[in-house]
Amino acid sequence: MTLHETGPRFEGSYMGAGAKISPAAVMECKICWTVYDPARGDDTRQVLPGTPFLALPEDWTCPECGADHQQFMVLDDPGSDAAWVAERIAAQTAALVADFTEVWHAKMRDVPIVNKALHVEAVGFCEHEGRLLGVLLSPWFMNLVLLPAEGEDWSELRPGAKEHIAFPSGAYEFIHNRRELVGGYKACSLFSPMEEFSSQMQALEVARAVMGALFDPENRAETDRADEIRAAREAELAAVAAAEEGPDEASLQPALAAAPTRRALLSGGLAAPVADEGAAGEGTA
Repeated sequence: MTLHETGPRFEGSYMGAGAKISPAAVMECKICWTVYDPARGDDTRQVLPGTPFLALPEDWTCPECGADHQQFMVLDDPGSDAAWVAERIAAQTAALVADFTEVWHAKMRDVPIVNKALHVEAVGFCEHEGRLLGVLLSPWFMNLVLLPAEGEDWSELRPGAKEHIAFPSGAYEFIHNRRELVGGYKACSLFSPMEEFSSQMQALEVARAVMGALFDPENRAETDRADEIRAAREAELAAVAAAEEGPDEASLQPALAAAPTRRALLSGGLAAPVADEGAAGEGTA
């Protein structure tokens, strides 16, 4: 009978839940610090290399001090879900940064609107409903970026197509796009241009605030109100265009000004609003 079959709990293993460690987990005795590495096995008990900790014989003990299974804790687990997600985030965000760094060097470096105090950086990426979500920061834009789930094919996304995606704070408009290294992705414009940011650190602070506010349901009422005011504003402008005479543009400005912008809402006022939210193409990710 193996430890996995008996199902005991041991300290230091994800709150003691043995079922949550992977076959690749490297364990360490908390009494004498002896390491059990499944890649090596245990010569003292003739345990073959490749034997997971959870598959050790029930009577197996630490070869140095004799401590039982319960005295071992996780030293490293490269096969755990968290490690796998971290590797996936690192690989996909590295491609994202490389792709837009290339755009910066090839096309944007000498464009007057860029902020040369900034550089391309992926901020706060995490797994959201199986997909990767985070903020992409560059010298010319800051966008929320959504990347496809493992095995999900976004290669056929039509650049420029729009989609509203719901979060706890509300629904936001994402623009479909594709890049050579990244493939298909979806982007929600937050800031463009980036002239109001004086340093990379300030831009990073705002990006991190965005990721926090996005998942805060207390922001939902303000987001919904912004959509309501914007819809009313569009209806008023349509009425003005249809009528031979109507209220002038200035008389409609107070209603528009009352609507909190997406960037002001998500950044918690850490950066001043700029031009109206635009589509996210190559120039804005």
